[in-house]
This record gives sequence, C-alpha cells and structure tokens, in this order.
Amino acid sequence: MKTDKQITGQQGEEHAINFYLQNQYQILATNWVYGHLEIDIIARNQDTIVFCEVKTRTSDWFGAPHMAVNKAKQRNIIKAAHHYICKEGIDLDARFDIISVLIKGDQVTLEHLPGAFTPSW
Repeated sequence: MKTDKQITGQQGEEHAINFYLQNQYQILATNWVYGHLEIDIIARNQDTIVFCEVKTRTSDWFGAPHMAVNKAKQRNIIKAAHHYICKEGIDLDARFDIISVLIKGDQVTLEHLPGAFTPSW
C-alpha cells in the first residue's frame, strides 16, 4: 500500500506528464532507474532530450517544491542522465528541467522550470 507522500508524488508526476504532452513533448521514459538513482521523466522536445525532476508538495510552508532539488540531487540526476544517454546512444542536446507541483485540495499549481540546472560535463 502506498503512503500519502507516494500518492502525492505520483499525482504530481501525472500532472507533469500531462503538461509535457500538452506542449508537444514526446515522453521517452518515466521513473527510469540506474542503480539507486532515478529520473522522473525523460522526454524529447524537438532536438533536445529533457531530463525532468518533479517535486510535489501539498503545502508551500517550507517554500516552493522545486527548492528541494539541491546540488546533491542535481548531481545524481546528471549522473543517471549520462548513463541513459550512453545506453541509448542519444545524440541530442540535453536539458535538465524541474517541474514544481503544489496540490492544495482540488487546486493544482504547476511551475515548469526549463534548464533549471546544468551539468559541468
């Protein structure tokens, strides 16, 4: 049985996927795992592969959800993305997005932060 936190996270990811689809992105993978690392959404937008971290909260008491994507989390996403690119033989520009989702009752606020962080390859 899923915890409330897992259910909230899943709802946020569904909102993020719908956002990308509505904006003509092609979803390549969701919850892609490399070892203990995970990328929430991998998508393609024209000639760019997009690696997206989705952060979902039910309150902004501690700040906007995207504020929880710290440097260590960014490094882990970049590391996993590197393995995905190598494994799949991807030859596209890469971008790292964050989608911040705030769910308060029936109200959903989604903020898309394209290019929220960049790797130092």
